[in-house]
Amino acid sequence: MAGAPDRPKNVVILGSTGSIGESALKVARDIPERMRVVGLAANRSVEKLAAQMAEFSIGQGCLSDETGLDRFRALTPDSATIYSGVSGLVDLATLPEADMVLIAIVGTAGLKPALAAIEAGKDIAVASKEILVMAGEAVMTAARRKG
Repeated sequence: MAGAPDRPKNVVILGSTGSIGESALKVARDIPERMRVVGLAANRSVEKLAAQMAEFSIGQGCLSDETGLDRFRALTPDSATIYSGVSGLVDLATLPEADMVLIAIVGTAGLKPALAAIEAGKDIAVASKEILVMAGEAVMTAARRKG
């Protein structure tokens, strides 16, 4: 699903606090007319994730490691929608307003959200080779089926 030509592509970044996620955020800063970040997720980097959400005025974030969830909630506005765990990654990856999901999560934790995003008709960008090594055929089959 591509963004309309007259508006930026809405992107969810899973793994926004890692090097690939931070590079994607730099791109969003550089070309806001083409890319708008609508959701962010991190594993444990509570302060960094909250700061990213504040900088980009993002109202939806996910902390996959639930041990820092109370701290994350305390650092984000009451109006923010906070997700957690693998189910939270799936929820974020399937946001109705998202056109694309960048899967920049280390290891295989991005598989479920990647498949869910495909099933929801989102474009995906996979930055983790583990997903493709572990389940490349399933991911590619789902992507072909959804177009």
